Amino acid sequence: MYKVLLVEDEEIIRNGIRHSIPWAEFGCRVAGEAGDGEEGMRMIEELKPDIVITDINMPVMDGLAMLSATKLKYDYAAVILTGYSDFEYAREAIRNGVSGYVLKPLNMNEMKEALAQAVLESRNIGYLRQKNQEETERRNISLLELDRNYQDPVVQSILEYIAAHYREKIMLSDLAEELHYSERYISQKFQKAVGTTVIEYLNRYRIQKALIFIREKTFPLSEIGWEVGIGEYKYFNHVFKKYIGCSAKEYQQMI
Repeated sequence: MYKVLLVEDEEIIRNGIRHSIPWAEFGCRVAGEAGDGEEGMRMIEELKPDIVITDINMPVMDGLAMLSATKLKYDYAAVILTGYSDFEYAREAIRNGVSGYVLKPLNMNEMKEALAQAVLESRNIGYLRQKNQEETERRNISLLELDRNYQDPVVQSILEYIAAHYREKIMLSDLAEELHYSERYISQKFQKAVGTTVIEYLNRYRIQKALIFIREKTFPLSEIGWEVGIGEYKYFNHVFKKYIGCSAKEYQQMI
């Protein structure tokens, strides 16, 4: 349910709003009340409401000052209550992102219409917030613990070799020749320390690089497979989808 905060210095009006609107029908509940803008600001910070219904003229801090101090940060839908004499303030508030206003003396049908509009805006805010979060998560996909420092010098040497040669074809025999250890010894050392095989780590490293190249548009998609050592696009796409859950083109479109 959407959380609603009522900010109104006249208790009789506040009670009237609370008891005259069928909140559940709008998918809402009154989460809190405040008697002035300063108290309202504290409650916005504490409750993080989806909708704020506020008067303009209040003691200590007025409604517009409260909205100005909190709306951008907490991203809620706002409805203002105003008398005819404050109509210009209402128009200014709407230009600054308030979803609607209701004139005093309050008409509860108008109040319900304004609430319905605020609910719609809250739904849109929630949708955009979720999309932004999903995009951030996609941009920050991490397949490796790249900042981890392994104490084992053999493991550290393997990681450094992969970082320097990931564009090339790498086999365990290459690492054995480079480090002068058997393939079995290298595999056991690496898996014990890192928790995965050398080849699995190599694949993850290559796809992690591919993610960076796609985000930064360093190379065309058709070339990235070669740039990360996987090869032609069709096979690269197969490996990419295994680790990311979508094709390279789909990932590019999503971000």
